[in-house]
Amino acid sequence: MRTLTEITLIIGLVVAVFVLARLGRWVIQWIRAAKVTRIYDDRHWEFDGILSQYNPYYKSLDDTVRDRFLRRVLNFMEAKDFEYIDIEQEERMPLLISAAAVQLTFGLENYHLDYFKTIYILRENYRFGLYNMPFEGHVSEDGIYLSWNNFIREFTDYTDGQNVGLHEMAHALVYVNFTVEEGKDDSFHDKFKDFSEVARPVFEKMQAGEVTVLDPYAATNYQEFWAVSIETFFEKAHAFKKQMPELYRALCILLNQDPLTPRKIINMEFLHDRSTLELLAIN
Repeated sequence: MRTLTEITLIIGLVVAVFVLARLGRWVIQWIRAAKVTRIYDDRHWEFDGILSQYNPYYKSLDDTVRDRFLRRVLNFMEAKDFEYIDIEQEERMPLLISAAAVQLTFGLENYHLDYFKTIYILRENYRFGLYNMPFEGHVSEDGIYLSWNNFIREFTDYTDGQNVGLHEMAHALVYVNFTVEEGKDDSFHDKFKDFSEVARPVFEKMQAGEVTVLDPYAATNYQEFWAVSIETFFEKAHAFKKQMPELYRALCILLNQDPLTPRKIINMEFLHDRSTLELLAIN
């Protein structure tokens, strides 16, 4: 049997390890935040120009929230490792891919998709596993994969409802909220059930053959229905809202944003942007 002194010592060691781990994470975040602040100060207008050229969502933002979007992009970008497979690195690549993630999560408080440390960028369609069909992108436990030629082409044509960047980030968002819960956003997690009450009947009707504004690929399974809904929500917002107003509204509530409005975000009151990275960057 352990003595009271031994038990006290063990508890003290456990507490010390916990405190040191928390302190270590805070120091890493502080260093990263300082770097983000320097990058923002030095290259704000350059990045603003790139995003305005290639990301229609960013270009349409109200000036009052455009700065917030860019800061989030830089924070997201610095928190990830980008690996380039059979393709030469371009500086715009991590910036624009990070912007796709921030676009999806702009109305949420937790936007880092923390579980995913690495984003893999490939030149074009690729083979994965035992699947016969080529992939434009996919999400797995080891990272987010995107084919660059499809990513940039589909952001260039922002009216066809096809966007592999938004599609895969939608898969990643669900993954962190319901599979690993590392990076979970409480609001999104809690409201997804309400979204599904509206979405499931639409999905089932599409599986039965009903044609909607959503791409037929949405009928593949419910995960793909979710990701295709996100693509359509951003790229065909007017048609989506007109044809399926209840589903459109459910997505607005779930994501706390409406793409048809200049500020996008519906309710900013609960968005504190409390991460050390962003607080330092703002202050």
